[in-house]
Amino acid sequence: MAEDLGRKFGLRGAWEGDVLHFERPGLTGSLAIGASDVRLTVSLGFLLRAMRGSIERSVVEELDSLFAPTVAKASPPSTRSSPRARATVKKAGRPRKRAG
Repeated sequence: MAEDLGRKFGLRGAWEGDVLHFERPGLTGSLAIGASDVRLTVSLGFLLRAMRGSIERSVVEELDSLFAPTVAKASPPSTRSSPRARATVKKAGRPRKRAG
């Protein structure tokens, strides 16, 4: 999957255990694989912020295409054990200073 994403989106990345850290110009992120979920976090640089909505929709569609068949065949949501996918897209920025 990492190789496919690298070719498809021009990403470079490295695995640290169950977490793939990746980057490309204007974008950094991580993909964490858990026992029952997948968490994708993406930080967008200045130029990609304007495209946040379309990027987020594309990411959700991609995750749905990867996991929807598994979820559809699973038992009801309260008892299913299939993986869940969760994506977060945020803009990159300077860290906020804490008061005090």
